Amino acid sequence: METIFSKDRKTQKNYIAFFDLDQTITKSISGRALARGARRKGLMTHWDLINAIFLSIEFRLKLKDPLKIIDNMVSWVKGIPENTLVDLCKEVVNEVLLPSVYKEAIAEIDFHKKRNAKVVILSSALTTVCKEVVTNLNLDDFICSELEVKNGYMTGHPVGHLCFGEEKAVRLKEYCIKNSSSQSDSWYYGDSISDFHALNIAGNPVCVNPDKKLRKAAIKRDWKILKWKS
Repeated sequence: METIFSKDRKTQKNYIAFFDLDQTITKSISGRALARGARRKGLMTHWDLINAIFLSIEFRLKLKDPLKIIDNMVSWVKGIPENTLVDLCKEVVNEVLLPSVYKEAIAEIDFHKKRNAKVVILSSALTTVCKEVVTNLNLDDFICSELEVKNGYMTGHPVGHLCFGEEKAVRLKEYCIKNSSSQSDSWYYGDSISDFHALNIAGNPVCVNPDKKLRKAAIKRDWKILKWKS
């Protein structure tokens, strides 16, 4: 399952440049910002917060299937009106994420756009978050995580798999095929070891401020490493 958006599906581009969002385009992390905003507005309970912390510990220690843990991390939205979550996402993007966009990321995006590349966000972030960033930064498309809605309310379940880990590589490959674009010419920018699979299949992998595990993998494979500060 993928969620995509594009203002121009007809113009043929030379290649595709995929960018992770959290800590790659932006210094801030959308999930944390959403959780803080939800707590402030009373949309996330104290127990929801404790559960999120517990799931994070399970994930780091690899105590359960990571895909199941990731899917359970969005359970806190259950029962929230869709419009309320959309408004929260837009608020977080405009008040937290956009002010934290790396200047180096903007320069890198411009680099690819000048070479007639399609610039696409490939992120585990939510639909409204990615769409709002794409619109504000004038990017071409996004591939992200979509949450289930029934009768105008969030169910607390994802639609398909969340766009995380190996799923990112699956989406990248499928997107290249659908857009008749060479995977070997594609670029992918990521910051975390969870981006490894997407980086590994992109023709031009770029690691931005990589965590320790990704840095080690990048050095071993001679992948490009960038340090973004502003």
